[in-house]
Amino acid sequence: MPILTRRAVTAGLLALPAIGRARADEPLRLRCSLDTAPTHGRNVAIGDYLKKLEAASDGRIKPELFASGQLFADLNVTKALLQGQVDMAAPGAWAVTNFVQDSDVFQLPALYDQPIEVIHRVIDGRAGAFIGSQLEQKVRSRVLGPWIDNGFSNWFTTKVPLNSLTDLKGLKIRNSGGGGQAWRTRFFDAVPNVTAWPDVPLALSQGTFDGLITTNDSLVSVQLWEAGVRYGFQDHNSFAAYIPMVSNAFWGKLSPDLQKLMSNLWADNSQIYRANQSANQARARTTLESHGIKFTDLTPDQATEIRNRMLKEQDEVAKDLKVSPEMVRLMTQDVG
Repeated sequence: MPILTRRAVTAGLLALPAIGRARADEPLRLRCSLDTAPTHGRNVAIGDYLKKLEAASDGRIKPELFASGQLFADLNVTKALLQGQVDMAAPGAWAVTNFVQDSDVFQLPALYDQPIEVIHRVIDGRAGAFIGSQLEQKVRSRVLGPWIDNGFSNWFTTKVPLNSLTDLKGLKIRNSGGGGQAWRTRFFDAVPNVTAWPDVPLALSQGTFDGLITTNDSLVSVQLWEAGVRYGFQDHNSFAAYIPMVSNAFWGKLSPDLQKLMSNLWADNSQIYRANQSANQARARTTLESHGIKFTDLTPDQATEIRNRMLKEQDEVAKDLKVSPEMVRLMTQDVG
């Protein structure tokens, strides 16, 4: 057994701070999972944020963005956050209902075809804060700040023209998840189908379903006209927003200054991302029309009539979706 001299021990102790500094200087790897394509508005926004984060942190945080479901589909990413398998994600509110059923509030009849200003009052108000607090507790993650928009969801089909919502009767319609979309699909006498987004182009081209609920920009991001989409009905049937979250496991590794940096940087850019996505949705419709997709628009009078019919079922719908009475109350206050 070797004998350590006092000089050797002293030299070893003096080296420890240097080793500590070397480890402290190693960048923190941040793995971010999205299931949409790189050209999608969410990917562009999150990618921009991560680049700015790396620069603002002087390289102390090293982000990696995994797109197109390389790591997880949105329907599974909240569980991955909880288990520390991924560090950051921005799942849609509809995709976190397995943890927080109140997030299906955006599918309730009261919000059908409402203006964007009304929707933002709910997202940024009491209802959104209530959902965020539940997510932080149940998913053991931190909501980074204001949610970012995807946009209004609409109906699209391949072979059946959509001149009115009655044309949906009997069609199999792909939903992105959550009981609210399934209820609305059945409300118009269609059959709900849930397929993960990365699998949609192939499934659609193979006739697994007849159409889908999605946003204009999401459809453009994977060029679904190539999978057979020919018709669109714009009724703004629900609003899709993404909730940026960072796992507590990663957040706990950050020094207070880096935590503040992440939060402030998101707050400074989130409204820009919202504005960009609104513009993306408008451009996306033009792109879809240029590829031969024919649109029909719901009129304001038609929207009011449909909303009033839906509202007769709202209490029952909220109960079926397990949206709590407290959430309905908060949403109603936010709507004003």
